[in-house]
Formats: sequence, C-alpha cells, structure tokens
Amino acid sequence: MNSSTVETPAALAKRVEVSQDTLSVELADGRTIAVPLAWYPRLFHATVEERKSWRLIADGRGIHWPQIDEDISVANLLAGQPSAESQNSFKKWLLSRAKPNRNRKRPEASS
Repeated sequence: MNSSTVETPAALAKRVEVSQDTLSVELADGRTIAVPLAWYPRLFHATVEERKSWRLIADGRGIHWPQIDEDISVANLLAGQPSAESQNSFKKWLLSRAKPNRNRKRPEASS
C-alpha cells in the first residue's frame, strides 16, 4: 500500500487575544485556537498591558511578547504543547519582576 505525504501550508496567526484565563489566536485560514492561559506562566503573570503588547513573528508562525520575553509558535498551539520553560527559569524570571527597577527614579522624601 502506498501512502502519500500531503504538504500542508503552515498555519499563520492573524490576531491574538489574551483574557484573564485564555489565550486565543485567530488564524489566517479562519480557525481560532483557544488554550488555557495557565499553559504559559509568563503570560499568566503578565499585566494586562504586557499581554496586549504582542507582535507576530516569522510571518505569523509565532507570537512574541517583548516586555515579558515570551514566544509561542502556532505549531505548538495546534499540537496542544504548553510552555516548555523550566520551573527554575520561570522562578528566576518571576523574582526579577519583583525587584525594583534600579533605573527608575525613586520619589524624593518630603520634609
């Protein structure tokens, strides 16, 4: 029996929405993928503004959130693959967010 391989075009993201508990990605072919936000801890712990600040990368094959250094591929979303970031790496990232920014000016004490 012969089997043929069907070439499928890459699924490309068109639009992204992040709610309190869901990451939804609209694809160029009309499908929408929705996954639990808990799959991506950096997004889960991001502020609303950080979640809104995304851009498409690789012609829509992925999504990048620059403020939280998160990249998610459409292929991994379609495969049902949650974040592969190690707990150690995530904990370091989370701790770095809790530290005050040394570049920010502190308010002056009033007399």
